[in-house]
Amino acid sequence: MSKLIPSSELLMKITENKKLSKDEAYQIYQEAEKEPSELFQVSRTLRTKNKGNLVTYSRKVFFNLINLCRDTCSYCTYKAEPGEAKMTMMTKHDIKQLAALGTRHKCTEALFVTGERPEQKYQEAKAWLKENGFTSTAEYLVHASEIALNEGLFPHTNAGNLTRSEMNELKKTNVSLGLMLENSSERLYMEGMPHHMAPSKHPKARIKILENAGELGIPMTTGILIGIGETPFEIIDSIYTIRNLHEKFGNIQEVILQNFHPKPNTPMSNAPSPQERYFKILVALCRIIIPEMNIQIPPNLSPNSYQDFLEVGINDWGGISPITPDYVNPESPWPKIKEVEKNCQNAGFVMRNRFPVYPEFFALVDDSLKEKMLQISDQHGLVSLEYMK
Repeated sequence: MSKLIPSSELLMKITENKKLSKDEAYQIYQEAEKEPSELFQVSRTLRTKNKGNLVTYSRKVFFNLINLCRDTCSYCTYKAEPGEAKMTMMTKHDIKQLAALGTRHKCTEALFVTGERPEQKYQEAKAWLKENGFTSTAEYLVHASEIALNEGLFPHTNAGNLTRSEMNELKKTNVSLGLMLENSSERLYMEGMPHHMAPSKHPKARIKILENAGELGIPMTTGILIGIGETPFEIIDSIYTIRNLHEKFGNIQEVILQNFHPKPNTPMSNAPSPQERYFKILVALCRIIIPEMNIQIPPNLSPNSYQDFLEVGINDWGGISPITPDYVNPESPWPKIKEVEKNCQNAGFVMRNRFPVYPEFFALVDDSLKEKMLQISDQHGLVSLEYMK
């Protein structure tokens, strides 16, 4: 690892539009551990240069379609087992009703989330799908997306490791798709680690899905989960994995940096959340490694300090719902949208509602979907203020 160039010179290099090598990023991290102020200043500069003073969010409805899951992650409480009170299987009628409610509340995103291929593990899921006329969860997602689209919402699906053909079919009704990389380290997949019982979380499997999405030209949201037992260098490696994918295919629209929160009755219930200072350093590093990227943190997972992350380079809050909870983190309610907007204004930012696809990626969206978005968008590709009245 090279330590010949001072960190301050490396940071200056980035402001001159020069790429940062992985070894240089390691060095910047090590020096920022002692004093991060210079890193934070450069990350702010890069955010302003690439994104101005605009911070965005997506006003969404969270459709918890089916939360049975073939995987078992050591930190997850989203997954249900048959017979549990929290088990969910949304009917077509449920979807239509919730979509209509979302439209009345001026939501524009239909976020569809499911467990990983539950029909492969649970007879209950397989039978339920068959009763409703479907052979797979992915097939039902296509139909659910059509329902939401007809009600005036724009679907964004996060359903784990979809096949190439499934993604290609969903592209007809979804303006974007999502798949968290979580981490590119295979160490986290070893016995005793959080992804050991989750075959879909193997980095090679996830990277292959992201590559397929790139080849298909689908706008993708991905991201990294911070605090699940990884090292700082493994986080940096993961950011570079995402950067390489984006440089190759040009379809990564957003990187989520999500701070782990321990949940009761899980194997990681006693694991600590990442310290905020550490989290901020990694957020700032993401900005300097991929300067032009849309970078978000979920505000409900940093409820007392989310606005402070504007000072380390983020430009988006992700989806916030005025009507549905975060089913993945139900213990962490969304902040009120007006409250987030006020905090942004106090920090000198303008907050606007975007679609589930960022304006700069509209060109990748199916023409019929793009035409629908343009009916309620402004000249910048954001949801028009007139529509939000």
